[in-house]
Amino acid sequence: MTAAPEIVPDTQYRGVLTVLPPILRDLALLARFDRPIGWWLLFWPCAWGLFLAGGTGRWGMIFWLLLGSIAMRGAGCVYNDIVDADLDARVARTAARPIASGAISKKTAWAWLFALCGVGLVVLLQLRWEAQLVALGSLGLVAAYPFMKRITGWPQAWLGLVFTWGAPVGWIEVTGFAPSSPYGLAPLGALYAGCWAWCMAYDTIYALQDREDDAMVGIGSSALSFGQYVRAGVTGLYAMAIACWAGAVWLVRPDPVALLALLPVALHFAWQALTLDTANGDSALARFRSNRFAGALMASACFVVGAATQL
Repeated sequence: MTAAPEIVPDTQYRGVLTVLPPILRDLALLARFDRPIGWWLLFWPCAWGLFLAGGTGRWGMIFWLLLGSIAMRGAGCVYNDIVDADLDARVARTAARPIASGAISKKTAWAWLFALCGVGLVVLLQLRWEAQLVALGSLGLVAAYPFMKRITGWPQAWLGLVFTWGAPVGWIEVTGFAPSSPYGLAPLGALYAGCWAWCMAYDTIYALQDREDDAMVGIGSSALSFGQYVRAGVTGLYAMAIACWAGAVWLVRPDPVALLALLPVALHFAWQALTLDTANGDSALARFRSNRFAGALMASACFVVGAATQL
């Protein structure tokens, strides 16, 4: 059975989607359930913050954070597509999205958005009150993000603030607002700064697929703004991520051996940067998706360091 034409080119679950009733298929596509990489990228910083702050035994909370990431990533995609329907219809890779193609009305999309937010609310109520406040603090950033590509050539810089907000949520869930070390919230600041650089790097790689269309439509993208220096920009951002994370690890556990926990993810970033073909959309998509594995490597590092601080 061939995939229906409404299914976008980079979907990962064509076989499942083609047997769903049209309305369920379109709702799944709208929330990007067919592309799980998005919720993994949203979830991993949550786990990093939780583990590095010492919450290495809180597996129940890990489940809630993953569920929240799935629901809120879906809600964010629905909101983004409502706002960007006119732009999506003019870009080849996004023209088949349910709202842009007319398969889903904006009224139905809003109802789906509120349903996903309802799941997010259930997850929010599982957090301590301090973490709830931090989580709610992201709403303004989320609401503004779809408009960034219209007013700046660096919308990925804003996405870096939005899509890694789980790091402070996970951290504060463990510590509250009380300082967990003599350095106060400095480790969290370093962790979040590294998360921002990581997100900006991987989304720049993702944006390589749309450079021609973005330039034609007239919207901003770091893949365009870096110009011929995309590889250098990505490399620098990944180097910044590792440097900031090393600072966070050092502030939590000032031991040179602890820094070795970051070696696997550093090597993975080096592989991405060295093998990235900036003129090949398939190469960009593969390296972008590989950040799910990079997130797992970083989670392992945070778990090891966080567990060691409890000994």
